[in-house]
Amino acid sequence: MKGKVIMVQGTASNVGKSILVTALCRIFKNDGFKVAPFKSQNMSLNSFVTPDGGEIGRAQAVQAEAAGIFPTVDMNPILLKPEANSRSQVVVRGRPTKSTGAVAYYKLKSELWPVVTQALDTLRAEYDIVVIEGAGSPAEVNLSKDEIVNMRVARYCQSPVLLVGDIDRGGVFASLLGTLALLNPEDLALVKALVVNKFRGDASLFEPGIKFLEEKSGLPVAGVIPYFKDIAIAQEDSVALEHAGSNPKTFKIDIAVIRLPHISNFDDFDPLAKENGIRVRYVQSNKELGQPDLIILPGSKTTVADLDWLRESGLANGIAALHQKGVFIIGVCGGFQMMGRFIDDPEQVESTVLRRPGLGLLPITTAFLPTKETHQIKGEVVSCRGLLAKTKGITFDGYEIHMGRTECDEEGTAFHLSERSGKPCDIADGYLDESGRVLGTYVHGLFRDEKLRRAILRQIAQSKGLRLTFKEDKREDEYDKLADLVRNSLDMKLIYKIAELSKNSNEQ
Repeated sequence: MKGKVIMVQGTASNVGKSILVTALCRIFKNDGFKVAPFKSQNMSLNSFVTPDGGEIGRAQAVQAEAAGIFPTVDMNPILLKPEANSRSQVVVRGRPTKSTGAVAYYKLKSELWPVVTQALDTLRAEYDIVVIEGAGSPAEVNLSKDEIVNMRVARYCQSPVLLVGDIDRGGVFASLLGTLALLNPEDLALVKALVVNKFRGDASLFEPGIKFLEEKSGLPVAGVIPYFKDIAIAQEDSVALEHAGSNPKTFKIDIAVIRLPHISNFDDFDPLAKENGIRVRYVQSNKELGQPDLIILPGSKTTVADLDWLRESGLANGIAALHQKGVFIIGVCGGFQMMGRFIDDPEQVESTVLRRPGLGLLPITTAFLPTKETHQIKGEVVSCRGLLAKTKGITFDGYEIHMGRTECDEEGTAFHLSERSGKPCDIADGYLDESGRVLGTYVHGLFRDEKLRRAILRQIAQSKGLRLTFKEDKREDEYDKLADLVRNSLDMKLIYKIAELSKNSNEQ
């Protein structure tokens, strides 16, 4: 029998759909159900690699983790990765297919709809319930004819819909009621409840608002979810960078992450921001850059365009000046490529420029290739100086997503990869310069390894004559914290009724 479905749609982007889906996945898991997330089409520069090497949106990987399952390409069959010049790379079932503009993509949607339905059907055949996430708003009337991510998905599987509004941004009454007013009768009938998200203060003060929404909409308000900052769940929308990082009143190490126009996988640096005594800032100018202890050049979907931006903004010169002063620098993926002498593009994968000078921070050269490398990896530290002093032999997990091959001297190799996509390998990764102060790597998720992360931070602190003391991490599971918060904020009896699930039995 096909698994049940419930869908979370929102009045706009960044109202909290992904987080609510994550919470529901953990709640259903904790209640004994086999649950999976699904988002037919995701536009994001934060992506993840499935065990079989497919690329999906980071949010669906997080939701799968909350559900206690391995992520698969069925959970996000279409991923759009924005590039320069208003184009996006189209990733279908984990593999890049083409780069296209908006108009051409809309013409492509009719071909992609069967991909969406097949993926959803596959998940429903395997799981008790599938929690579906929409995108943007279902009330974008100019796009509704060709959309394949909101109400068309709900109609296909007759999914009940929870409509979420963000009270923190203001106008929650207008956004919720206005969205409902713009839906056609067939779609409106699928909306079963409203959710108010990101409420600050005493929720009892919002009771008149709940009564107003229910009277005007004819729908129940399933709950009011409070605004929170103390639960660490990876974010995928770049809007989250407006409040990203950490700003403790006192800190020993100041880290500046360059906020590139096409920054990708910025959740790589969340573990750094959580450490005691560490400040992480996202910067876009030399004025914001200041005098950090560590500069991080993050991943980028469009390396050459972001390299040009570094020069145009003056940040390239600012980084070079700080490099001369001995500031530590780490580059990840696209940031690693930018740090070299040259970036070659003989097949014009990214641009028509065949060779572009890099920042010259490392003696490496990168050549773009039309084939994207997407792998989960296992690796080991093989260098033992500078940033990596006292880390030799530490093993770690991570993942690769890149379309380039980097040539460098073996003497500077930082890491050794022993496994790629579940298969043994013998591959050198990354480069550490002679000073030990400049490190580059293709590995995403490197800082999630506590031993490696803290060893690097200790070396930076030692260079300042400081000592770092780290708190023992005794935090409860972040997904359980989120699930408890949402469970206590929503009428879960109503949610179960809407989803047609029996909490007392897993029999469908």
